[in-house]
Amino acid sequence: MEVRKNQELRAYDIAPICTYPRQRFIPEVKRNGFKGEYHNILPYDLFKAILTDSRAETLLKAGQYPMLRHYLRYSFNIGEYWASIKICIRNGYTIADGSMWRDMIELLRHFGKDTNSPKYVCPQDLNAEHDKWVEKRNRQRERQQLRERQQEAKKHEKEYRRLKGKFFGIAFTDGTLSIRVLESVAEFAEEGTKMRHCVWSNSYYLKKHSLILSATIDGVRIETIEVSLKTFKVVQSRGVCNQNTEYHDRIINLVDSNMNLIRKRMRKSA
Repeated sequence: MEVRKNQELRAYDIAPICTYPRQRFIPEVKRNGFKGEYHNILPYDLFKAILTDSRAETLLKAGQYPMLRHYLRYSFNIGEYWASIKICIRNGYTIADGSMWRDMIELLRHFGKDTNSPKYVCPQDLNAEHDKWVEKRNRQRERQQLRERQQEAKKHEKEYRRLKGKFFGIAFTDGTLSIRVLESVAEFAEEGTKMRHCVWSNSYYLKKHSLILSATIDGVRIETIEVSLKTFKVVQSRGVCNQNTEYHDRIINLVDSNMNLIRKRMRKSA
């Protein structure tokens, strides 16, 4: 009789050593690299793997325990990574986190890097190297999304110009902060992407009674401002991810003190 594991819930896995401490091992498991330590792997999983899978046996003998655990836990196609793993083994590099290392390899492939080079597959700081490539991929996705949004924006430029063209050119500064009206839907796309808020995705450029301005310092976006064209008051002013910045109150005060510029344009077009 055997206590079997629950494939869905690891919490119910039972390590026999905890319930029956006496152990004897057949010669084959010793031959295939087992030296008495399970390395946080269930005995059944470990023995089955090293007796039937030469790559699992190699990982155990090479001391690549984290990668072996990851391999047995998720049963992915290790053949896709084996050449890179052999480079690690050959260079005496221990993969500290199998999941993170696999992610890094996929990112390296995406950017056309040589995954047979120790320079890339054996990083001194796996966390830092992984995060570097993730950030690079995120920036690439942002650029792609911006290009797609700008293409989409072209469909609405004429309508936006009809609605808000009379306000184009409005700009003011207090010497540090510079605030101006967004003058194209493409600028909305860029503003929404860089600031990570919904000024683009929620189509603020089509809101008849709202005027959107951007506050910057030396060309760096600080907050995006919505002004009501009914009340001539600031509805909201949002920084990155809709957070207020240290300049929030100053931005609102600067817009309020220059609201007459918006009123004048409204009167001229009436």
